[in-house]
Amino acid sequence: MTKRILIALTSHDDLGGVEKTGYYVPEAAHPWEIFRKAGFEVDLASVRGGEPPQDGYDPADPVQAAFLAAPEPHDTARLADVDASRYDAVLYAGGHGTMWDFPDDPDVIRIGREVYERGGVVAAVCHGPSALVNLTLSDGTHLVAGRRVAAFTNTEEELRGVTHVVPFLLADALVARGAEHVPGETWQAQVVVDGRLATGQNPASAGPLAERIVDLLDGPAA
Repeated sequence: MTKRILIALTSHDDLGGVEKTGYYVPEAAHPWEIFRKAGFEVDLASVRGGEPPQDGYDPADPVQAAFLAAPEPHDTARLADVDASRYDAVLYAGGHGTMWDFPDDPDVIRIGREVYERGGVVAAVCHGPSALVNLTLSDGTHLVAGRRVAAFTNTEEELRGVTHVVPFLLADALVARGAEHVPGETWQAQVVVDGRLATGQNPASAGPLAERIVDLLDGPAA
């Protein structure tokens, strides 16, 4: 059967009153292309539905241009309306907006829990792992507890100049939930796979992470 993947996006557009933000377009666009080329069905959803706010769009990138030329990014489903049982994997795309609306959104948490407990893959890239901070399984344990993860690093947040703007430091929050944060080089691709949990550090990690998700879904245990 054809595998189906959900890409989850933020609906938050305000970076602490400093500038506008949203989901980081290449972190959705490049996985979207890779998944579709692999023959997977790909759906997009966001916290509030409709057209989610964008950040980081590079019109010179043909992959991003093709993604935004498609109708799906402009009319996403609400996460609250998503039936998680339809998906073999969920990818939480990044962008600073996720730091405000992903951690405590009940449907961000629900979808990740249900996909994982049905044997699916839970993945997140850059600030997308903010979805994992409060993601607990049915037994009350945090999904990331005892797991190796990648996420936007404190150094990258500092270099971005928003350490004191974001509501928390993502790497520190994941460690506080029992994760082992495994940083790679600044701004370079870093992907960590621990069982059916796959995470990437930054925008450069989005494509490589998507390739690993394809491997997980196409592998012998898929």
